[in-house]
Amino acid sequence: MSFSTQDSDEVLSEMNVTPLVDVMLVLLVVFIVTAPLMTNAIKVNLPKTDAVAPAQKKDPVVVSVDQNGKFFLAKSEVAPELLEKSLEDVKAKDPDVRVQLQADTAVNYGQVAKAMASIERSGITKISVMTTR
Repeated sequence: MSFSTQDSDEVLSEMNVTPLVDVMLVLLVVFIVTAPLMTNAIKVNLPKTDAVAPAQKKDPVVVSVDQNGKFFLAKSEVAPELLEKSLEDVKAKDPDVRVQLQADTAVNYGQVAKAMASIERSGITKISVMTTR
């Protein structure tokens, strides 16, 4: 630590950074405390009930897109332009049909988007996108 004497009339040009550091530390503590409170999740304790069997016993229709971008409807290959028509026929037989969309991880996202658009245009509103854990 160096001491300076002020024998001369020169202005002392050293800035005292202690208040600046104090303010920054207070701001850091405020941000650390408030950051967990900024989440949008609402914690709700849900009531526990007995297990209930699902009302629908019908299996969903499975639409698959393999790694080569080929479309399959219930394990049979379908041309991309015919997928929508095939799904409309399935919906005509069962208005409450459910669809599970399975896509390979290596497939281009555009192919998956085409499949989802075909499902939507066919009028099917119950769709599940299948993943693995």
